[in-house]
Amino acid sequence: AQGHGAKGDNIYEFEIEFLEPVEPKPVCRVTQRQLNITVQKKESNWWERLTKQEKRPLFLAPDFDRWLDESDAEMELKEKEEEKINKMKIESRVPKDPFKHLKKGYLIMYNLVQFLGFSWIFVNMTVRLFILGKGNMEIHLFSKVVGFLCLTDSFYDTFHTISDMMYFCQTLALMEIMNSLIGLVRSPLIPAVVQVFGRNFVLFVILGSLEEMQSKPVVFFVFYFWSITELFRYPYYMLSCIGIEWKPLTWLRYTVWIPLYPLGGLAEAVCIVQSIPIFSETGKFSLGLPNPLNVTIQFPFVLQIYLIALFLGIFVNFRHLYKQRKQHLGPKKRKMK
Repeated sequence: AQGHGAKGDNIYEFEIEFLEPVEPKPVCRVTQRQLNITVQKKESNWWERLTKQEKRPLFLAPDFDRWLDESDAEMELKEKEEEKINKMKIESRVPKDPFKHLKKGYLIMYNLVQFLGFSWIFVNMTVRLFILGKGNMEIHLFSKVVGFLCLTDSFYDTFHTISDMMYFCQTLALMEIMNSLIGLVRSPLIPAVVQVFGRNFVLFVILGSLEEMQSKPVVFFVFYFWSITELFRYPYYMLSCIGIEWKPLTWLRYTVWIPLYPLGGLAEAVCIVQSIPIFSETGKFSLGLPNPLNVTIQFPFVLQIYLIALFLGIFVNFRHLYKQRKQHLGPKKRKMK
């Protein structure tokens, strides 16, 4: 190697003739302080000394932090063999799951179907947004007022165009709760329940039951934020089922939710707030109890309570996802040798 020493730049080299054969390709690692060269023995046995010559070369010095005498080496080898045998015994005691491949196949298919469904939603909405947006830009040149009105009108048929596929995907998402409940996946149950039931409440109760809400522009943003988030979540889980980790996808899966999750929750909240006057006017889902006081449980009041629960649920899931992000993307702890 060429290096700078007390006498300036020089070529440094050395030769060692080992006592026994070693692997021909050593492992070299250069740090700021030193050059580490690891040479592996061809056969794992005890050497009487390091070199063929009996007298140790002057430039060699033992590292007593890693020094092992013959008894220590034999003890270490024995411990490794015992550890390997114990591991094999433990693995043999664990009953093999006869449905392992069936479960893995089901999870792959589930995540694939959900990915394709939300991809269809995202692509369909994006294409419509650009096509209608282009038309609105042309109208905007003609009249600012008309252009603004048409920009709002472009979102009116979002629900009627996308709802069938969204119904399918969100109904199928109920399986995520079941998968967590029976232990098919390691995901905690509470975050899955919060997300699935929260979305389905907005989709089926708020949007599905009120025709007046289906033409609101907020529907576009609710569906769009949902679909973008799932574009990265389901492929990540699908690849995880077969033991593949693609780092860019992992980063996107645990990063994209940071802006999208609060925006999606805000869009859901706006959707609920806009529906409260409609439910108050129609009296839909309000429940009258047969009692002398003639008390009625007003559904708008239930929605106001649900708004509080919505933001609590966002906090619970945000905290859960943040912990997952630190676990998968945080600095790795190095083991001390």
